[in-house]
Amino acid sequence: MTQDEEMKDHPTPSHSISKPIPSTLHHLKEIASIIETGSNSKEVRRISRAVRLTIALRSKLTAPVLSSFIDHVLPTASDSHSRLSSYLPNPKDDDHEMEVDSATSAAIQTPAKHLLPELEIYCYFLVLLFLIDQKRYQEAKACSSASIDRLKNLNRRTVDVIASRLYFYYSYSYELTGDLAEIRGNLFQLHRIATLRHDELGQETLLNLLLRNYLHYNLYDQAEKLRSKAPRFEAHSNQQFCRYLFYLGKIRTIQLEYTDAKESLLQAARKAPVAAQGFRIQCNKWAIIVRLLLGEIPERTIFVQKGMEKALRPYFELTNAVRIGDLELFRNVADKYATTFKTDGTNNLIVRLRHNVIRTGLRNISISYSRISLADVAQKLRLTSADPIADAESIISKAIRDGAIDATLDHANKWMLSKETGDIYSTNEPQLAFNSRIAFCLNMHNEAVQALRFPKNTHKEKEIAEKRRERQQQEQELAKHIEEEDDDDDF
Repeated sequence: MTQDEEMKDHPTPSHSISKPIPSTLHHLKEIASIIETGSNSKEVRRISRAVRLTIALRSKLTAPVLSSFIDHVLPTASDSHSRLSSYLPNPKDDDHEMEVDSATSAAIQTPAKHLLPELEIYCYFLVLLFLIDQKRYQEAKACSSASIDRLKNLNRRTVDVIASRLYFYYSYSYELTGDLAEIRGNLFQLHRIATLRHDELGQETLLNLLLRNYLHYNLYDQAEKLRSKAPRFEAHSNQQFCRYLFYLGKIRTIQLEYTDAKESLLQAARKAPVAAQGFRIQCNKWAIIVRLLLGEIPERTIFVQKGMEKALRPYFELTNAVRIGDLELFRNVADKYATTFKTDGTNNLIVRLRHNVIRTGLRNISISYSRISLADVAQKLRLTSADPIADAESIISKAIRDGAIDATLDHANKWMLSKETGDIYSTNEPQLAFNSRIAFCLNMHNEAVQALRFPKNTHKEKEIAEKRRERQQQEQELAKHIEEEDDDDDF
């Protein structure tokens, strides 16, 4: 007997056998079963759970896996099967990848059931994710357009969650190819259909997409008209509500309503998920500019948040220039990071900051000097105009009128006379600061109460419990009454 035959005779120890790791195809089939259960029981939360599980598998999606899943879910003779299969390469070319799934999928192979609209739309969603990740944007446009045409003929609340994701990637695929303006009319049509069908999540998603469409082309007036006439945003999705607050903050900033813009942007950054780091960075960039325009200096902790130091570095240097009031340093920073500011869409806002830099420098001068000549003020502010003294005089006059500095102008001697700084605690400043903090805490409490979720039929269960307590109390009173009567009879 050879050594190989001896090894075959001895069985492998049981502890060396490990349980196979479930494949991606196995997970997709489990998700399909969740969607099927949610469709039959009309539970939207199951569909939402299936979408969340899919996002976790996004990086593992491959053409062979998707082809096998489509063959498992969709009938071979259906139009959706042939259309979706055309976007995927021939699985025969990647047989080596299929070997990983063969062992696992064989154990869970079940006969195909009748076609569910939820599973059909889910297949469109998977293929669209795969095409975008593979940077096949033209095919992604065609796939998303086909899915939207199919969604227009479906009116099922269990489809709404997947449909909202398809709406986003439909717009995103056109944005990646630079054709975002082409679908604006179609987005309006979809929003009208969602409104008629009482698809609240779809309405919120499509409203955000329309705002994004307008802001992409700097059409802020049209975006504000749409926002003001659209139905009230009920925030059924935290992600959509964060996007809405961000777009609202941008609109308010352009319209010079800085206080409202600051509140919206900070709220969007606070409510955004931790994983959405890119979105939080954009919110912080706009919030920093708005706070600077309001005359506030953002805290240093904002610029040193984990994973944001590099992205917020230009805005940190810009904030430092505004804080010091150095106009030349401000120009250097604006020129150094001009490309970054243009990419972020904040270039026009930084032009507005020049006046704030001058005002901050003037405030520092008024605190440091009780009397100073206008020529020295122009030199310290580094005004480079043809007549810097006249410019300094007009700037000081405007700052005094606006209440930025407490000083007077001596036009005859060309001096600025600063008044003594009083005790700030003798003014209403502390009261206003405490009032703003209290209002912020109350608003946060109200939002937390509004966001609470309660199980269905809670009021009915409460009524049943109250009736049970009343019945038990009546029984106790009756038993006590009978016992008292028995005692009377004994006497």
